[in-house]
Amino acid sequence: MFTPWADFFSPAEQKLLDRSIDLALDEDGRDMTAEAVFSPSVILEARIRAKQESLVVGLPIIGAVLKRLGAFAWRPLAREGAKAPAMTDVAVIAAPATILLRAERVILNYICRLSGIANLTARYVRELEGTGVRLLDTRKTAPGLRLPEKYAVQVGGGSNHRRNLSEMLMLKDNHIDAAGSIARAVALLRERCRPCPPIEVECRTLEHVREAVAANVERIMMDNMTPELLVQALGLVRSAPHRIETEASGGVSLENIRRLALLEPKPDFISVGRLTHSAPAADFSMSLNNRPERRLSGQLYEQIAEEH
Repeated sequence: MFTPWADFFSPAEQKLLDRSIDLALDEDGRDMTAEAVFSPSVILEARIRAKQESLVVGLPIIGAVLKRLGAFAWRPLAREGAKAPAMTDVAVIAAPATILLRAERVILNYICRLSGIANLTARYVRELEGTGVRLLDTRKTAPGLRLPEKYAVQVGGGSNHRRNLSEMLMLKDNHIDAAGSIARAVALLRERCRPCPPIEVECRTLEHVREAVAANVERIMMDNMTPELLVQALGLVRSAPHRIETEASGGVSLENIRRLALLEPKPDFISVGRLTHSAPAADFSMSLNNRPERRLSGQLYEQIAEEH
């Protein structure tokens, strides 16, 4: 079960999300077309529709985007995280035309991207059914969209690897080379980071795996190993006197992920960068209802704000 949207974002992370929304709106600038065609007093009603069968992800973005622009009212017609059949309306919005049309593409960009990530994640999760291996995302996310994209991975049934660089400390080749060895790099982290977050070491050789096991780190990533080498590496970790989590990474696809998950011994996690960096966008659209124009009175402004 995924974490609800409101609980997923900490207050600091919510500010990051607001900044990404502001940037998206700033990129568009003024909608001079809508301002020229529509009077500020005209209210339009629109519906967001899933044009394909899809998980619905990011509905709270509707309110977050429109809140930055002014008066509006909206309500969901689908449950966040649920699967909507093709040609199903998932939300309805009422707002001044100049606000609604300026917000349209920004809202759809978020929902299409996040829903697409959830859809792809769900496909990978289905490949892992019955194996006991958990699917992880990576930091290969779009700049400024790390948190909503990781939320979408959760909706699709995956797990988040780490949301930022301090949630888990990962030693890669550059760190190890600078420190001189895995043992020295781990010692530096435990000495200088207090309290010290969990440590993961990225390993590409069996010798590195042996060193990481000896350093008693919390997790070892086997990066870009052949299945044969991966089995040997997993065996080394399994025989350690202490429990160390294992993660297989690199070159994972829908075609080979189940085969990797059925290795013996099997990894605890398999991480897949393409969940976020290569997910195709889901197809959602926004269409205006055919209805007479209504004049926006001061009282209706208040009603719209109250409904939000």
